[in-house]
Amino acid sequence: MSTPKVRWACDMDKSVLLGNFEKRGWVQASQDEDWNFYWASVQTTRNIFSVDTGYRLQDDQIINHYPNHYELTRKDLMVKNIKRYRKDLEKEGSALAEKDENGKYIHLDFLPITFLLPADYNLFVEEFRKNPSSTWIMKPTGKARGIGIFLINRLSQLKKWSRDSRTSTFAAPSAKDAYVISKYIDNPLLIGGKKFDLRLYVLVTSYRPLKCYIYKLGFCRFCTVKYTPNTTELDNMFVHLTNVSIQKHGEDYNPNHGGKWTVHNLKFYLEGTRGKEVTDRLFDEMYWCIVHSLKAVSGVMANDRHCFECYGYDIIIDDNLKPWLIEVNASPSLTSTTANDRIMKYSLINDTISIVCPGGEIADVRWNKVPSKDCYGNYELLYDEELAQSDVLERDSKSRIGMTSLAMRNRDTKQRPTTTWK
Repeated sequence: MSTPKVRWACDMDKSVLLGNFEKRGWVQASQDEDWNFYWASVQTTRNIFSVDTGYRLQDDQIINHYPNHYELTRKDLMVKNIKRYRKDLEKEGSALAEKDENGKYIHLDFLPITFLLPADYNLFVEEFRKNPSSTWIMKPTGKARGIGIFLINRLSQLKKWSRDSRTSTFAAPSAKDAYVISKYIDNPLLIGGKKFDLRLYVLVTSYRPLKCYIYKLGFCRFCTVKYTPNTTELDNMFVHLTNVSIQKHGEDYNPNHGGKWTVHNLKFYLEGTRGKEVTDRLFDEMYWCIVHSLKAVSGVMANDRHCFECYGYDIIIDDNLKPWLIEVNASPSLTSTTANDRIMKYSLINDTISIVCPGGEIADVRWNKVPSKDCYGNYELLYDEELAQSDVLERDSKSRIGMTSLAMRNRDTKQRPTTTWK
């Protein structure tokens, strides 16, 4: 008897998706037919999980967003959740929340100083006045692709924006009107004199316990114009914003490479210019920041077992090789700007499907979501909370019977599966 084919549904006419479905011999679900695998837009996901219009998903159905993914992917909520996570750890007396003599988090300082406007306006003004020559970046909370972003270095600019956009007072806005304002990273690491950021893909298959994978084929997005901290260039988005949707309109945009560099190339460049040890530490710090941003929302995320999510993380590295988390995208672009881009995104979707639908067969959400390593492709396990907790228990019991931590580590590295990138 032949195995039934996976029936897929999709809201996007993207070749990197459709090609992967066809390659597996999956069949498209018709309007009146149930689907097994849905690559949906966030709006469709909202409708499917809506209390009024939604319906109960079956054990053989999986979808590519969590019901309230916006807790991580909306700029204001991401900031709110990370701030709350740090405060909670502080209350618990966790070593993770340790601060230095200036009151800065030692281990969890990966978010630029950020305020929500208009709610935190007075707090922002207080901070701004400590360093009046600083530059800040304003972003609407619910928009993507660089839309509505601008830089300021004077309070009068903010007041003018407020007047122009609404009224002279900071009235309570809807989520669509709300902005976040963050201290601008004005000392970015430059390559060839140009600013860039990293787009890293992270797959989450469970929030409680947390299980996530990092995709090895991320890329850097470069500005087309050389960076200058000169305040006369604050309005020049070709200097400051790396979004391809903005840079492709620049005179110096190169459609062959699309202003992109692979993460592998970045690693080689940094190992050559800064050394391997420093480069490895930078990548560890980036992975640390990703894991803790996910832990920050794991308590509030609706951990529906029918869901998985492939997030697009945007990270900027400063010239001290410190990574800063800028934002997380729920629907990272699957549009290809170059041939290499198309190959990479096709591979990303292929490897994502291989982990959430091993063997290309109809998923069963009752299984424990532990695919074999053969399914990983270009993903590697970033963090597995269950395995990490069992490691801690094992270490505790071993230390009680007198084994040294070094001996334990040496033995464990030979025998145990890796629980995290460390």
